Amino acid sequence: MTGYFRVFRAQPWCRIALSRGLQCLAVALLASLNSPAYAQQQTDVTIKQLLSTTTTSAGQKIVLPKKGAELVASIFEILPRAHLPEHEHPYPRYGYILSGSLRVTDTETGQSKTYGPGDFVVESVGRWHTGENAGEQPTRLLVIDIVRNGHSNTVLRKSRQSSR
Repeated sequence: MTGYFRVFRAQPWCRIALSRGLQCLAVALLASLNSPAYAQQQTDVTIKQLLSTTTTSAGQKIVLPKKGAELVASIFEILPRAHLPEHEHPYPRYGYILSGSLRVTDTETGQSKTYGPGDFVVESVGRWHTGENAGEQPTRLLVIDIVRNGHSNTVLRKSRQSSR
């Protein structure tokens, strides 16, 4: 359980509220920094695209909050052999594995995928899943949530046994 609290109680190091117009501007600015024209102008800058996608890991279309979006960036550290409880995300969540590994299991389908250093993860929205560090070293990941202003992006599933 210790690993769980270190993950879900991590303090964000960046919290920014964006209007819809500013969201579009931020996306356009980030896209322009990744353009071939920008790279040609900056010979001392190397840009390595990590991922370009319009869907989540479950194949869902990426949809941003319609109003009052907030960007929350955090560094998570998951201890070796730590298991994350079953949960879902009501808003988009993106992760970049800095070190270690993370196995994510969709509890509805039973399918698992393991991510390692350098992998970029676009988590599913509204689907129950678990996570675990099955490795021998801590897993560190950069997590970026785009939520409705003031809302959380993690909903823990109530125990199935308590509903019987």
